[in-house]
Amino acid sequence: MNNAEQSNPMLAKIRALLAKAEDPASPSAEAEAFFAKAAELMAKYGIERAMLADSDPAVDRPGDRVIVVEGAYANDRIYLLGYVAEALNCHGITKDKSRGRTEVHLFGYESDLDRVELLFTSLLLQMFNGMRKGRPAFGEKLITYRKSWIAGFILHIDERLREIEARTRREAPAAASGRSAELVVADRKAVVKARFQAAYPDSRSGGGTNRRGTGVADGRKAADRADLGQTRVGQSRRALSA
Repeated sequence: MNNAEQSNPMLAKIRALLAKAEDPASPSAEAEAFFAKAAELMAKYGIERAMLADSDPAVDRPGDRVIVVEGAYANDRIYLLGYVAEALNCHGITKDKSRGRTEVHLFGYESDLDRVELLFTSLLLQMFNGMRKGRPAFGEKLITYRKSWIAGFILHIDERLREIEARTRREAPAAASGRSAELVVADRKAVVKARFQAAYPDSRSGGGTNRRGTGVADGRKAADRADLGQTRVGQSRRALSA
C-alpha cells in the first residue's frame, strides 16, 4: 500500500477490489464485477477531489511524476499506461529509453496521478494473466495472437474508462461555486496540458496501435471482464496523447 492509499480509505478500498479482480483463480463473472465496482469508485473519487479543489485548490494540486516501465512487451506496457493516463485526465511523454527501461513523465492533478498508478499496476497484471490464457487460431503465430490480444484489451479498457468517467461527471452534483463537473474537469485538463507543453514545447503525438490477429476480439472480451478502475508513443519525446 502506497502513501496515497494509507491516507485515503477510498483508495485502499479500490485497491482491495482490484486485488480480487487480479486473482487468476477468480471466475470471470466475479472478476468483472470487482473491476466494475472499482472503476465506479475510482471515478467518483476523482470527481469528488476535483469538485472540492474547485473551492479549495490546496485539496488537490497539479503535479507530475515519473513512472518507470520495464519488462517484456515494453511498448505495450507504455501503450496501456498512456491510454489509462489520458482517460483519467493526465498527459505524459516517454523519456530516456535504455536497456529495456523507459521513463514515462506524467502530468496531472495529484488525485488523478494516484488513480493512474493504481489502475495501471492492476491492469498490467490482469492483461498479462489474460493474454497467457488465450489460444491463437490454427496456423497463427503465438506472438501475432498475443500482440493483437493486448491491442484489443487496451483499446476496450480505454473505451470503458472514458464511458465511466463521462457518466460520473454527468451525474455529479455541482460544485459549491455552482459550476458543473464537466466545466471543472475541462479547466483541470487545460491546466495539465499547459504544464505539459511548458515542460515539453517540442513534443509531438505518436501513433496509435493498429494490429491484426485473432487475439483482438479475445482481448476486448477480457477487457470487459477486467476490474477497472498504445498509446501512442513510439520514440522518446513523443507525447502520450489520445
